[in-house]
Amino acid sequence: MRAVVARVTEASVTVDGETVGAIDEPGLLVLLGVHKDDTADAATVMARKLHELRVLRDEQSCATAGAPLLVVSQFTLYGDTRKGRRPSWISAARPETAEPLVDAVVAALRARGAHVETGRFGAMMSVHSVNDGPFTVLVEV
Repeated sequence: MRAVVARVTEASVTVDGETVGAIDEPGLLVLLGVHKDDTADAATVMARKLHELRVLRDEQSCATAGAPLLVVSQFTLYGDTRKGRRPSWISAARPETAEPLVDAVVAALRARGAHVETGRFGAMMSVHSVNDGPFTVLVEV
């Protein structure tokens, strides 16, 4: 499982002009990709890492600051561009595998007490964010 995590002052995701998820205070925008070999265990570990990642101001985490997360599924994080000009998606999980694992990460974050907003799995989404820093890291489990 792989996530591109950006510290933001606000972020939102819209589908067909409708806002489906938004955070309007400092927190994390999480673009989450699922590998074809990922399991539910990876979802639990990813949720813990995201919640406890100390990348907010003053080395705070979402857990310590009570900051929100906006989680957006992003299969393209497993695009392989080493050969040719067209990415290969062979490492990305199929939708029927990926969606329950993305949902599991969100559920595990919420079980930890996190405020989590989401995009809509499989939809064509527009993501708006105001990066803080900018500060962006790659988290892999």
